[in-house]
Amino acid sequence: MTLYAVEAIDDAIEATKSFLWPFDRGRWLRLAVIVFFIGGSGGYTPFQFSGSAPTGSPSDSPFPPGTPSPEVVVPGGLELLVIAVIVGLIVSILLGLLFVGSVMEFVFVESLRRETVSVRRYWSDHWRLGVRLFGFRLLLGVLTLGIFAALVAVVLSPILYGNEGLVVGLALFSIPIFLVVGLSSGLIGGFTTNFIVPIMIAEDRPLLSSWRRFWPTLTGQWKQYAAYLIFSFIIQIAVGILTSVAIIVALVVAAVPFGIVGLVGVALLSVAEIVGGVLIAVAALLFVVSIFVVALFVAVPLQTYSRYFALFVLGDTEAEFDLIAERRARIRE
Repeated sequence: MTLYAVEAIDDAIEATKSFLWPFDRGRWLRLAVIVFFIGGSGGYTPFQFSGSAPTGSPSDSPFPPGTPSPEVVVPGGLELLVIAVIVGLIVSILLGLLFVGSVMEFVFVESLRRETVSVRRYWSDHWRLGVRLFGFRLLLGVLTLGIFAALVAVVLSPILYGNEGLVVGLALFSIPIFLVVGLSSGLIGGFTTNFIVPIMIAEDRPLLSSWRRFWPTLTGQWKQYAAYLIFSFIIQIAVGILTSVAIIVALVVAAVPFGIVGLVGVALLSVAEIVGGVLIAVAALLFVVSIFVVALFVAVPLQTYSRYFALFVLGDTEAEFDLIAERRARIRE
């Protein structure tokens, strides 16, 4: 049996080279923007836990008799309002990034399909499908974190009854559940991004309908998708290593000029404190920005290859889902 994932390894390399070279600055810049958003579109909003301390009798107080107990400061209306505004702002930013990242998934796949990068055009064409992906990701994230939170609550609940020894047993029992839930959520999210998004584009279907359309292919050719998972995992490891190496090299290269500027700023602190502080701040800021830009540009070919790899496997398992039929034919000829 031919494993499509094996054939897709070399085909995805050729497709990536054809798409990105010769180097075009405008195309790479637009792709860097897209990759920035799709790279950060899977974040989750953290849950916060609160509780109250147990109260005891006056004789249990750690303060000497006659010493007034310290007052407990309860946040007032203004403090609560500020906290609510800050939390609301953070949640709004996270949701905004999740929404933009969801639409950018369609922009990215459409760019690979048409071999032309146009953020505005593809956004206009597919933002409604992006809303559906956004809702699905939000629901999946909330359900996953809700299960995790419930498991943590169950594990820690014996503490309320003074039975701390039971916590260890419950923790060991919950580890397999954590793993199953985490892996299941990751698989559903990954398959939705890599396979369902292209089907939504190819057949202009909503997300759940696309999953129902894809399910017979997935179950009928499960060996092909199992092979995809194995090779995709290996590719992700390789991508992580290459990204780390590139960032380390960029750190070393950028450290020389910006380090010199920073040292000049340190030397000026004793003479002109403001000028020295400004130089140090500018050097640090430019250093961070340069590393961030390098990381983005390194991610462009790696993300392009990873997505082409999935598109080749999808098209081989079901021709009706093939978004890159012409490029596939050119490469394999």
